Amino acid sequence: MKILLFLLTLFIFIKTVYYAIYEIKENNNKTSGIFIIILSIICLILPNVLIDFNINISS
Repeated sequence: MKILLFLLTLFIFIKTVYYAIYEIKENNNKTSGIFIIILSIICLILPNVLIDFNINISS
């Protein structure tokens, strides 16, 4: 389960980073591109940390 979650978050991370690079280069929108990269890094790390520590966020 941990490997599947890691692969899924890695796939989503790669797709969002490619979109952020597109925003920075093609649309000359550096602030939103940097924000998307930061947000995707957080979304890559947080689910994996939560499942490693067995943190139950529902209760």
